[in-house]
Amino acid sequence: MQRIGFFLIEGYAMMSTAAAMEPLRAANLFSPEPLYEITLISTKGGTVTSTLPGLMTTQSLAQTGLEFDIVFVVAGGDPMQVRDAALLTWLRRLDHAGVALGGISGGSAILAKAGLMENRRFTIHWHHLEALKALSDHYRLERRLYVIDRDRYTCAGGAAPLDMMHAMISAAHGVKFARRISDWFIQTEIRVADAPQQASIAARYGPIPRAVAEALDLMESHIADPLNLAQLADLSELSPRQLQRQFTEALGLSVMHAYRNIRLDMAHDLLKTTRIPISDITEMTGFSTQSTFSVAYKMRFQTPPGSTRSEVTLQ
Repeated sequence: MQRIGFFLIEGYAMMSTAAAMEPLRAANLFSPEPLYEITLISTKGGTVTSTLPGLMTTQSLAQTGLEFDIVFVVAGGDPMQVRDAALLTWLRRLDHAGVALGGISGGSAILAKAGLMENRRFTIHWHHLEALKALSDHYRLERRLYVIDRDRYTCAGGAAPLDMMHAMISAAHGVKFARRISDWFIQTEIRVADAPQQASIAARYGPIPRAVAEALDLMESHIADPLNLAQLADLSELSPRQLQRQFTEALGLSVMHAYRNIRLDMAHDLLKTTRIPISDITEMTGFSTQSTFSVAYKMRFQTPPGSTRSEVTLQ
């Protein structure tokens, strides 16, 4: 069972919080045994005011240890004005202990202020985007519904946590199980991570089999921590051979070739739009070594990664 904490900042958005926690509750409901344990936390404990009437009771940092799998910071209002040294210290301790961290709505701004989003792709509610950009031009901010980059899980708030939780539950327990939860909440269409800026997978790839679309969605939400063919097939409820055949027929590419192209396209974008070191981009796009990444990049773009970065520098 995964232990998941939600740190609630005063004035947090009730809708975003419920959209994140309800899929976990439903997962426990549909599973023979509980899959997730939810803990609500605040600095001093007790009740924390949300955007709606009604209060949720939290435990204090003094009562809370570091024994979590993931901790999400949930913030509404103006997260740029949050000045909570105890919270920032605790978040850094969690990171040092290997706990994955997430931000919901304005929560990723708190993680950024704690120094925990360096060389990580992440997103934030559009209302806070420009204010966060003004703090540093080194942040790798993306205007997406949600971004999962290694051990960082961030989403834009509102209904976006439903989509992020679908991706997380799909990766852990399979697409069929996650779809059952989405149906429970009458979430008839799961949005891809970059839905606000890009068309759906169906619009980008045309008519493709359901399993291929689901595998592509899994690929796009697991850039830094690539799944293998067996995992993709299992989560898409096909055998590896069946998934391979459907990919070849639909896209003219093998499963892993398509997956590598997605990761390399992300690397190309990072090289052109950021100053993140190539060694970090190698890790962010799931390549084991920089030499492996360089060879694959050159095969796809007919130029080494350094040349792409040099072209941008000269502009």
